[in-house]
Amino acid sequence: MRLHVDQRHERVLELVRQRGSLRVADLAAELGVSAVTLRRDVEALAAQGRVQRLHGAVVWPGDPAAEAQPQRQTAEGVLIGMIVPTTNYIFADIVRGAREAIGAQGGRMVLGMTGYVDSEDAVQADHLISAGAQGLLVAPSWFGGVPLDGQEKWLLECAVPTVLVERSAPAGNPAAGLDRVRTDRAHGAAVAVGHFASMGHRRITALLQEGPHAAQISAGYLAAVQSLGLDIDSGAPSVREHGDYEASIDYLVEAVRKRGVTAALVHSDEDAIVLVPKLQARGIGVPGDLALIAYDDEVAGLADVPLTAVAPPKRSVGELAAKLLLQRLAERADGRSPAPRQHLELLPELKIRSSCGGEPPA
Repeated sequence: MRLHVDQRHERVLELVRQRGSLRVADLAAELGVSAVTLRRDVEALAAQGRVQRLHGAVVWPGDPAAEAQPQRQTAEGVLIGMIVPTTNYIFADIVRGAREAIGAQGGRMVLGMTGYVDSEDAVQADHLISAGAQGLLVAPSWFGGVPLDGQEKWLLECAVPTVLVERSAPAGNPAAGLDRVRTDRAHGAAVAVGHFASMGHRRITALLQEGPHAAQISAGYLAAVQSLGLDIDSGAPSVREHGDYEASIDYLVEAVRKRGVTAALVHSDEDAIVLVPKLQARGIGVPGDLALIAYDDEVAGLADVPLTAVAPPKRSVGELAAKLLLQRLAERADGRSPAPRQHLELLPELKIRSSCGGEPPA
């Protein structure tokens, strides 16, 4: 039976008096009304001084224990925009993690897509802000993962708080002061090299995609090789040179047969899956002749020879970026001085499978 508004108000007062504090969303669910209706009730009662509303919760007035109780951070009614170049590859799980984190706090997320066209970043931002987005999670279409020639300008002029996702600006660039959350891809590459070394491999190579993550992966790879005293086989092409894999196959066959290469890091695992049967057709077995580690772990475990892979914490990147943005919005709403800006880097893990073999090379 639907309660009259006065009866509903009395029920709200009864529940808050009993429990000290309640989330507005939980109270609405308990009374069987919409969050919008319940918010109106709470605003009316708060105007009368009969309850207090704090950060999406209702608190019994004058109760020190209730007022001192830490309030769960909420984003009730908040609309967050997220701009990504694609929802394929790593971004599917990043978007999912962000959406779930925002939804768990009572907010809603809307998505903008750029298709890796950098001029679309600002267009999508304007569109989302015009639609009511109060903050933005942004993975700009910066080809090298960092801004060039003023690509960051629109971000610095953005009218709402922003958090960079899987992107960064170098020290000295004005965008370096923005909040950001990304995978430490250099660490992931170093972990892969360390695994090769632990298996006894001494001469290794890497075939990487061109794109936003190549510089980080390459830096980690080179640093780990130097630290561990391994030999690099130089001259590797990008994994899809000229749009196909022929240059990569030719390079790897010669590297194994003539130069003693026994291990390779390949970004991404989709590319690695293409390379393995092509290598086998040329008489190079994986892992028998060449141990292989893929980077990204999107589909590496589904390969005919299941691929050992570096697995970025994709969902956690989205989740933590969303929570950081919600923190900034809460600071703004409460009139608090903002906490220091944050650069969060999450470490990937190595998923061990068949493509590295169980024995070190002879």
